[in-house]
Amino acid sequence: MPRNRGTSGKEYLIEFIVQGPYVRVCAIDPETGVEAVSVGAASASKDELSRLAVRKLEYVLAKKKGTLPDDEDPQGGTFA
Repeated sequence: MPRNRGTSGKEYLIEFIVQGPYVRVCAIDPETGVEAVSVGAASASKDELSRLAVRKLEYVLAKKKGTLPDDEDPQGGTFA
């Protein structure tokens, strides 16, 4: 399983499972065991797919810690 660094500088485990035209990408925080899964096109680059999964994982971790503002969107925008 490859490792990837998130925006926080932490290392995460990344798992890719190809299912036909799609790829299931699972990012795992090895310290807490928390996972986040995303699905993307098999034609997308592994860097792009892993970046999306890590962003989702960091969002989930921040939400669990309670450090995420209520109006923040996991895709980087804000709700009005």
